[in-house]
Order: sequence, then C-alpha cells, then structure tokens
Amino acid sequence: MKGKLIFSVGALAVLSACADTATIDKVSTPRPGFFNVAERSQRAQTGSPAWHLTAAELAAAEAKTKALIYGKTINSDTAVQVALLNNRGLQATYSDLGLSAADVWETAMGPTPSIGVSITGLSSDVARTVEAVLITTLVEAATVKPRTKVADLRFQQAQLAAAGETISLAVETRRAWIEAVAAYEAAALIARTQNAADAASELATELGKTGALGVADQAREHAFNAELAAELADARLDAELAKGRLARLMGVSLGQVRFYVPDALPGLPGRPGSSADIERLALQNRVDLAAGRLELEAIAAEYRLTGQTRVFSDLEIALGAEIERDSGDTSVVPVIEFAIPLYDNSKLISRRGSLAYLKAANQLADAAVGARSEARAAHLAVTGKHSVARHWRDTVLPLRRTIDAEALKSYNGMITSTFELLEDARDGLEAELGGAEAKRDYWLAEADVTAAIWGGTAAAGKADGGEE
Repeated sequence: MKGKLIFSVGALAVLSACADTATIDKVSTPRPGFFNVAERSQRAQTGSPAWHLTAAELAAAEAKTKALIYGKTINSDTAVQVALLNNRGLQATYSDLGLSAADVWETAMGPTPSIGVSITGLSSDVARTVEAVLITTLVEAATVKPRTKVADLRFQQAQLAAAGETISLAVETRRAWIEAVAAYEAAALIARTQNAADAASELATELGKTGALGVADQAREHAFNAELAAELADARLDAELAKGRLARLMGVSLGQVRFYVPDALPGLPGRPGSSADIERLALQNRVDLAAGRLELEAIAAEYRLTGQTRVFSDLEIALGAEIERDSGDTSVVPVIEFAIPLYDNSKLISRRGSLAYLKAANQLADAAVGARSEARAAHLAVTGKHSVARHWRDTVLPLRRTIDAEALKSYNGMITSTFELLEDARDGLEAELGGAEAKRDYWLAEADVTAAIWGGTAAAGKADGGEE
C-alpha cells in the first residue's frame, strides 16, 4: 500500500505540472477573445466596439460620447458607434466573455495537489482514504486536456455570443435612428399643412362675421384645423418617444446630453442594398450557426465521440445551380446544401451523450433552415420596399404635386375657393405621408438585411419604451 501511495503522489506531481501554457496565455490577456468580437463586428460593417475595464476607460468613453453628439445632428453611423461605445448592457455581455475565459484558465491549470486527511480509524483505513483522494485528483489531472478543449469551445461560443449581441445592438440602434428621423419627418409634413389650415380657420371666422360663410361651413373648416392639430401633437409625441428609445440604446440620457436627428431620411439609392446570394452569405456569417457548429464539437469532445460521418442536412455549404423558369424567363439560381457532422455513437455507453448530440444536431439543422428563410425574406423585403418607395417617389407624388399646382392656378384665377384648395392640400398631405412611410420601410428593410446575414435581431426597432 505504501508503494502505491508513493507512486500516486509522484504521478500527481508530474500531471499537475503539465498545465496547458499556450491556452493559459491566450485567455489571460486583459480582454480575452475581444479581438475576434471586434473583427466580426467590423466585417459586418456595424462599427467598432470597445470593452471598458476601468473607471478611467468608462470616463473616457463618456467624454468621447459627448464630443460625438452633444449639440449635434447625428447620422445613423454616429448613433451606432456611440451605442457600441457607451451601452452598459453590451459592456455586461463582454464581462460574460471574460468569465468564460476565466473558466478556460481554471480548467487548463489542472487540479491543485492538496490532501487533507482526518484520522478517525485504523492506519489501513487512513491509507485507503489517502489513496482514494489521490486517485480522484489523478483522474482530474489526466483529463485536463479534454476538459480544456471543451472549455475552450465554450469560450469560442461566448465570443460568438458577444459578437451577436454587438451586431444586434448595432442593428437595433440603426432601426431606432430610422424610426426617430421618420417620425420627425412626418411631424414636419403635418406641421406644414397645419399652417395653411390655421390661416383657413381664421379666414372662416372672419367670413362668418360678415355673413359670407354659414355656421356649418365655418365648423367644417374649424374641425379640419382641429383634426390636424391633434395629428400634429400625436406625431410630435411619437417623434420624442422615438428619440428617447434611440438615446436609451446609445446609453445616454436626453436630460444630460442633447443631440438632434435630421428632419428627413436620406433619399432612395438607385438599387437596394441586398445581394441575390444572401442565403450563402447568411450561412457563412451567422453567429448562431457558427455557435451551433461549436456546440456539436463540444458535445463530441465531452462524450468522446469518434468516427465522424456525414448526413446531408442543412449546414455545410455546397454550391450548385438550378434553372428557374418563370414566365418564360430563364435564370441561374444558386443551390445551397448543407451537411451536419454526425459521429458514430453505436458504442457509446452514455445514453445522455447520444441524445445531447442528436438534440444539438437537430437544433442546428433547424437554425440553418430558419437562417435561410430569414435571409430570403430579408432580400424580398428590401427589394420589394425599394420598388414601392420608388413608385411613391416617381409616380404618386409627382401626380399629387401636379394636382396641387393646378389647384393653386384655379384658386389664383378665382375659380375655386380657399377651402377647396385646402381640401386638395389635405389629400396632398396624405400622399406625402405615404411616400415618407414607404421610404422609412425601405431603410428599415436595409437594416434587417444586416441582421439576416450576421445574426442580429431583425425586429429590434419594435421594442417599446424610452426616456424623456
């Protein structure tokens, strides 16, 4: 028994000295894994995130935020950059990344050789107790490498999760900026018509005093003016609330840092910003699919699965081509197929490991199907919304402006009355608001394309709330 104990202690000393120094060096940096997060965010063109670790860095971020936005009219890129710099929820996500790195570090260090024995029985019992403790510690030491591999895969998943949160915040902030600018644009359009309605209401009052306008006609003009006033108040409230949501995502308080957004969204580009091979891009770049791949690797490593085979399903990219015929037109459409790695688990002792792996594989296949669907929908939405907005811009609004111009000529020629002119103006306002809404929907669809390709939240801008 004494010989066995000496051997166990010696083996423990050797194994405990074999810590994975390369892995430890990788995760012991001040911001472990953050380079990969920032690099993926920049490839997604969502800005450059920052991870603040000290009070001085937080203070510097706040100072930079004020320099970027205080008293200024900001564009969407500035809003996103401030959010990545200043949003405290995102900073909390980066802290989770650091905690995951700490788990890898602790695992790679291996067990600490420490033995505590309470002598309560015979010497042979003491010897068996010591040997049991040593064997348990030896097993832990002997499995350091596979456990470190699993921990490292979890750390890589944490990096992808942090990148996903970064991209999601960028998409959400861009959507919030679009919503805020669109709300101010709608309020400005209503205010412009409101000014004319105010003048008409005053004119109706004066004409009523002279008896030239009946009570019913006066009430009609006053009602029109009052309705517009209510619409304007509602539009201005929506604009302020939308700006509050934007400020919250940027991590600033409107009571402390004043900034402005443009009065109108940018005009439509010549072509929508979406690629026909958006499905391929999504399946290459989505963080949730990359994390799903790592989950399979982690389970395989944890349960010692070997003998990898393949089952064609919906993950690994293989390009082909098929001919799509629609209304006599022939076009080449990329065909994208996928394979999920499947391990031979026929000799697996643990039923739990088999089920865990199959669950992860099925979840990954489902996520890939969902990613393809979201990408396809995003492409259809952005191209469709661009077409609709262009129709409003090039067809509907020019016709309305022609009607307004002719109505003004009739009014100047004393063919029509002021109130008929205002009625045409009301119809013109509805058309202007319709065109502005179509333009807003296009820019929101553009933001959703980024979410579909990289895995951010497509419905980000629909959250309620805000701050004054």
